[in-house]
Amino acid sequence: MILGMITITSGHIIGMAITLILIMGVGIYAGSRVKTEADFSGSARKASGMLVAGTIMGTLVGGASTIGTAQLAFNFGLSAWWFTLGAGIGCAVLGLGMLKPLYTSNKTTIPQYLAETYGYRIGPIASIFTSLGMFFNIIAQGIAAVALLSSAFHLNSTLALLISVILVAAYVLVGGLQGTALVGLVKLVLLYLTIIIASVVAYIMFGGYQGILTSFPQHFPWFSLFGRGFSTDAAAAFSLLVGVISTQTYIQAVLSARSFSQARLGALLSAALIPPIGVGGILVGLYMRANAAIFPGLKSSEVLPVFVLHYLPPLLGGVIIAALLIAVIGTWAGLNLGISTMLTRDIYVRFINPAADSLKTLKCQRIIIFALCILAIILVRSSAGSLILGFSFMSMGLRGCTVLFPLLGAMFFQRWVTPAGGLASALLGPLTNFGWHFLFPQGMDPLYPGLIVGGLVLIIVSMLTRNQTGRTTGLSSCTKAD
Repeated sequence: MILGMITITSGHIIGMAITLILIMGVGIYAGSRVKTEADFSGSARKASGMLVAGTIMGTLVGGASTIGTAQLAFNFGLSAWWFTLGAGIGCAVLGLGMLKPLYTSNKTTIPQYLAETYGYRIGPIASIFTSLGMFFNIIAQGIAAVALLSSAFHLNSTLALLISVILVAAYVLVGGLQGTALVGLVKLVLLYLTIIIASVVAYIMFGGYQGILTSFPQHFPWFSLFGRGFSTDAAAAFSLLVGVISTQTYIQAVLSARSFSQARLGALLSAALIPPIGVGGILVGLYMRANAAIFPGLKSSEVLPVFVLHYLPPLLGGVIIAALLIAVIGTWAGLNLGISTMLTRDIYVRFINPAADSLKTLKCQRIIIFALCILAIILVRSSAGSLILGFSFMSMGLRGCTVLFPLLGAMFFQRWVTPAGGLASALLGPLTNFGWHFLFPQGMDPLYPGLIVGGLVLIIVSMLTRNQTGRTTGLSSCTKAD
């Protein structure tokens, strides 16, 4: 730890307290509006476009897009932009190309939507694999939270992790989707202030554009979007695209809108507002890299909080540290909510307790959220020191390999795909992705083989089974089950 030179002052504490009290007030207000499971999960469809955007960005813009981006920029430079840039592209594709069939379906989860085309059997498979993918991103948020609290308060990693989990549980258990949305809007304002201030300070201290160029005379990899290699960074970009359009949390956000136009507005606002957030993290990461000698022993995961504490006035620094903490906690909570919604509706209600009323369903969802928090404690502790964005890219890729091709088939090629094809694709795509990651850790990015297998299997198996009666049976079973 290099932070003996950095002392938390009363100004830092006051700034943090003001920010956290503001967020707590918004969260309590949101919680007071949650009366049913529909309010909690968003299926009541009351949200405006701004709230939709707040929900999407409240989950997408977290530890990975801020602390993780600065960490990756510290190591590789401009290629760290792919997380926020790819996320923006994914939101644009969701809003312009995929939203209408999803919104008009009146479904609340991706597996429910898939079941209309492929039968009810695809639901548990899609729920389990996409939940697993989303949980990898929870690990990323946990690593970011530990880095933030450890650097700001000199806590040991175990205590920092426990505090983070308590904050996540409180955040999501009270307010559900409404809490994520309203707090997401407040968080977005704070994060933009953070990024603007951090960018301006780093740029001035660099001495402007020429100073940046002078600090890195070897321009590659620092100023290349493909600084880690074309294959690696292209996979990172594509994983964000397919991950956003295949993830329950973001689909859940747009489906909570009160109208189709508001849903599209929310998606497109997110597409425009997310990419610029990565720029601030990149500038901070590059500045800290150029001045690494000032901070001997600096952990790359602590680059952004150390910059804030060292170079910004205490009151402002406290506000920014609190905003970063809220960003991490909000994303973590949103992922928990998405996983719990799928597991509750697509497994508990469908297979375990079909007669469950709204209160029982809400209780089950909250129990799952608590279990996810406990599991996060175990796995985040064993992943200390890993690249935050590494888990985030892997998370998005696994979700995409599970859902992308079955979802596109259900939307645009319903006459050509079959239940057997969708089932095989949703199963073999993520298994290939997962297996490739462990069998060939230094080889091709697992996103490529996972998507190739998922797409080919959907086409080939659908061609072989198109004339069988199983498709009709699967559809009728799904209709009865719904």
